[in-house]
Amino acid sequence: MKIPGRTLAAVLMCVALATATTGTAQAADLNDPRMKDIAMQIVSSAENSSTNWKAQFGYIEDIDDGRGYTAGIIGFCSGTGDMLDLVELYKQRKPGNVLEKYLPALRRVNGTDSHAGLDPNYTKDWKTAAKDSVFKAAQESERDRVYFNPAVRQAKADGVRALGQFAYYDAIVMHGDGWGNLDFSGIRKRALAKAKPPSQGGNETTWLNAFMDARVWTMKQEPAHENTSRVDTAQRVWLKAGNLDLNTPLKWKVYGQSFEIK
Repeated sequence: MKIPGRTLAAVLMCVALATATTGTAQAADLNDPRMKDIAMQIVSSAENSSTNWKAQFGYIEDIDDGRGYTAGIIGFCSGTGDMLDLVELYKQRKPGNVLEKYLPALRRVNGTDSHAGLDPNYTKDWKTAAKDSVFKAAQESERDRVYFNPAVRQAKADGVRALGQFAYYDAIVMHGDGWGNLDFSGIRKRALAKAKPPSQGGNETTWLNAFMDARVWTMKQEPAHENTSRVDTAQRVWLKAGNLDLNTPLKWKVYGQSFEIK
């Protein structure tokens, strides 16, 4: 059947729009459960030297970074307020739990590296709580509220795909946000001085290089974070390979250890 020129053009336009829409719908997004699990595995490789992030609910130790105890699946810290928020949420969801008695001490040590009121049994009780499904769910809720959702939301607003979303997430996990020049927003602000994100007409690779440069600079300002391998031998490797969708298989190194997700 012969199709008039105008009709043919309209058909071709519809096909192009459908293709574009399909491509967008299929673009990698960390909100996808599988991609979120991949993100958690990569973060865990740096935070816990293992991709088995679901085994880290009971993790707790003082890593001598000035933030007191670091614990759980995302490194909640007794000195930065996120651990306090987590234990308060746990109390709301399960009054009388094993960690509730430490809330006064957690309020006192917030902003310091002190263990006052927490030792000698806090680490043992944390591990006990980590066997409770309610506490595990609380950890995941706070991870999403404080770190994952804000990072992915900003990344998508900036027009970056899964690798960029992960780069934002990893940055906010390590540096937090809303407290000073060395936080996540500070990193993004430094990057903006060098490049534009895709949402502002910039090139995605150029933007992510600028963001990673700003992240590395920030890490080097803190002795506890001066090892930049989680950017240099992980995120930067994927960026150089053009893997903006964070497609598997993935191979990377963190702190000299090699990891792989098939």
